[in-house]
Amino acid sequence: MSRLPQIVGNFALLSLLAFGGANAVMPEMHRLAVDRHGWMSDAEFADLFALAQAAPGPNAMIVTLIGLRAAGLAGALAATMAMCLPSCILTFAVARLVDRFRDSPWRAVLQDGLAPVTVGLVLGSGLVLTRAADQTALAYALTALAVLWVLTTRWSPLWILAGAAALGIAGIV
Repeated sequence: MSRLPQIVGNFALLSLLAFGGANAVMPEMHRLAVDRHGWMSDAEFADLFALAQAAPGPNAMIVTLIGLRAAGLAGALAATMAMCLPSCILTFAVARLVDRFRDSPWRAVLQDGLAPVTVGLVLGSGLVLTRAADQTALAYALTALAVLWVLTTRWSPLWILAGAAALGIAGIV
């Protein structure tokens, strides 16, 4: 129970910074859960992220899993509510404000400025997850190959997942 105030405070703040969704603040979630509070290891964090992405539902499920790992069911509920409620309230208020000033030139400037911030946050998340999950030179090389694949081809990233699953089943990675 002593972790619940930490969970609520951390995730409520992250909720307000998560432009682009929960994955945009993944590096900070990792820093808090692994480095600052010690709720889990790098490998556990990477495993929870993989589980959250593989399960049906929103990608914010990682928040629930971190809360569950840190403080059980109460932690899962607290983390989920803290991540969702502040941003929902802020989104509602901002949407009303933006609608009121829909013809104002600052609206387009604001939207154009937030796009690169979101891209940067998501790229930072990818870097943190790569560092947490990849432990060998082969794993780093496969990650680099996957990034190149996504950036240079029009083929579905699902082929990368299928290849990764095959390599895992074969015991190569």
